[in-house]
Amino acid sequence: MTILSLTPDLARRAQRAGLLYLVIIITGLGAELALRGPLIDLGNAEGTAAAILAAPGQFRLAIAADLVMALSDAGLAILLYLIFRAVAPALALSAMVFRLIQTVLIAANLLALQAAWLLLARGDGLADASGLALMFLDLHGHGYDLGLVFFGVNSLMMGVLVWRSGVFARVFGAGLGLAGLVYLTGSGLRFLAPEIAPLFAPAYGVPVLAETAFCLRLLLQRASG
Repeated sequence: MTILSLTPDLARRAQRAGLLYLVIIITGLGAELALRGPLIDLGNAEGTAAAILAAPGQFRLAIAADLVMALSDAGLAILLYLIFRAVAPALALSAMVFRLIQTVLIAANLLALQAAWLLLARGDGLADASGLALMFLDLHGHGYDLGLVFFGVNSLMMGVLVWRSGVFARVFGAGLGLAGLVYLTGSGLRFLAPEIAPLFAPAYGVPVLAETAFCLRLLLQRASG
């Protein structure tokens, strides 16, 4: 096992990674909770359609925020690989690949949101355009959780890398590993036991805390000496 050396180059990369992580957290939570979430009620197609059509800018801003998140995630995946490849090259490469797969899935999944918007904005001649739009919005949620399966695996790998690094406290590695288990469990419930998935929702507070803590740790990284 190789221990990371606190060089100025590693510190700069860690700070850049922390900045991208912060962008991801802000845009990801902002898009889902502050922008898109208040507009969508999966049990009410007409109400959801009316809410989105009454706030088109808010809905489109949520898509833009998710796109910024995906772009930042791609950059973060590369930076984390460059930081941790000295610890375990194969594991760091695998973690990068799984994070990039998640990024591609989430970015491609934005087409479901765009399809919902097109149905609502231009689907006057279609029967039950609101119902079809709601189906695409629900599909987006499933697609997001599919991406989180790969991100869950990435988080487990990152937990091991951080634990072994010798630079970051092991509590950060344990937190990321626990976050990975939450992502995998939550996504599994969405597909295999959707009726109980809402009961698991509070557990997502664990990844938010773990990733925010690691983000701040990266931002505050300084070179030794």
